[in-house]
Amino acid sequence: MTKTLNDLMTWRYATKKMDPTKAVEQDKVEQILEAIRLAPTSSGTQPFEVLVVTNEDLRAQIQPVAWDQSQITEGSHLLVFAAWDTYTEARIDAVVDQLVAERGDLPTLRAYYDNLKATYLPRDPKENFEHAARQAYIALGFAMLAAAELEVDCTPMEGFDPQQVDEILGLGELGLRSVLLLPLGYRQAEGDWLLNMPKSRKTRDALIRDIT
Repeated sequence: MTKTLNDLMTWRYATKKMDPTKAVEQDKVEQILEAIRLAPTSSGTQPFEVLVVTNEDLRAQIQPVAWDQSQITEGSHLLVFAAWDTYTEARIDAVVDQLVAERGDLPTLRAYYDNLKATYLPRDPKENFEHAARQAYIALGFAMLAAAELEVDCTPMEGFDPQQVDEILGLGELGLRSVLLLPLGYRQAEGDWLLNMPKSRKTRDALIRDIT
């Protein structure tokens, strides 16, 4: 029986204990990364990169600056979502060049992105970074759903020191800043206190307002 989207969302949870002896198969990792690549972003800019960290030493360095969360080293892959530190003319032009190559030089395309540059480039880099970071959050959602469809466990994390993660991975030199961590692995039933807990969410009436 095919699982529905809601079935997948009910199955997944923020896995607290991963089995370090079970590595996620590379083809599944690639499918999750493809979901990230295909996720929508504002104006199609995709203003972030994803670092796939399998190096055990690097993950061991990251764990202490991420509230010592064990999934970082117990999982087999750590996805680090790193947003652009700001928008630049070169970065936006690269988006335009790709669109022209793939879709043709549409009459309104360059005008649209010229207007985007006129809006984004004068802004404070902090505002631009925060905007870019929000796009990474959209991709995170798609990654988590893709993982659930493949029955791969994951745990989204904001609980870490971004500056230290940036330093460990050399992100500053790339014009990137870390915003999210997503370890991938397989749940280990023994020791995961959350596994058999019922999913707790607000009721529809508490969360949704119908405006007619």
